[in-house]
Amino acid sequence: MPNERLRDAMHRNRLTPTDLAADVGVDPKTVERWITQDRVPYPRHRHALATRLGETQSYLWPDALPSARAAAVTESELVQIYSRRASIPIELWQRLLTTATQQISILVYAGLFLPEQHPNLITILRERAEAGARVRILLGDPDSSGVAQRGAEEGIGNAISAKIRNVLTWYEKLDGVDGVSLGLHGTTLYNSIYQFDEEMLVNPHVFGFPAAHAPTLHLRRIAGGDLFNLYADSFDRIWSASRPKRQDREAP
Repeated sequence: MPNERLRDAMHRNRLTPTDLAADVGVDPKTVERWITQDRVPYPRHRHALATRLGETQSYLWPDALPSARAAAVTESELVQIYSRRASIPIELWQRLLTTATQQISILVYAGLFLPEQHPNLITILRERAEAGARVRILLGDPDSSGVAQRGAEEGIGNAISAKIRNVLTWYEKLDGVDGVSLGLHGTTLYNSIYQFDEEMLVNPHVFGFPAAHAPTLHLRRIAGGDLFNLYADSFDRIWSASRPKRQDREAP
């Protein structure tokens, strides 16, 4: 059976077998065999391929890694656990924000702490976007049932909706900046996600407690791991189901 996952990943990255062969240092016929005959590459090639294609080894070749080895690689993606989001050093936030070159993706209900703790946040995001990074910001729809439910669970009523409307006044300063997209979602949010290129902060939500009082995982993508991509895929799913803030602004 052909390896359709490998073929699809190459197609999405606009790579031919010849392109991929040159990138990893093999003959194009070898790449063809990886695709058409589902041959499993050597470990050094699997790592290079997964990195080049932006996929995990376990996705491209599900049976290549023993389960214990795959689990160990995934665990290696965990850099640190913070007992509370509020305990993350501000220097870490600043480094992640200012050094991202490819993408910054933020998924929250309100995330008001970001502009409050980083007065230069809007300037940083504008500079990152102008330098070529893709900036995506997903806020909760202040009129959605998901936001209302979260406020009720925390016992703060409409406070979250008010925070969202407040933070929107900050991000509206980025209107018209190429590379910056702002969306609203109405999902039941299980985690806040902050992705900066190959690093990510994941803040699980705990029933009845504000996000600032919940633990946060600091992740770094590893080619053979699954954890980072799990949350990155979750962001993309919510992004696909969200609506641009532009529509909200133009609505009658």
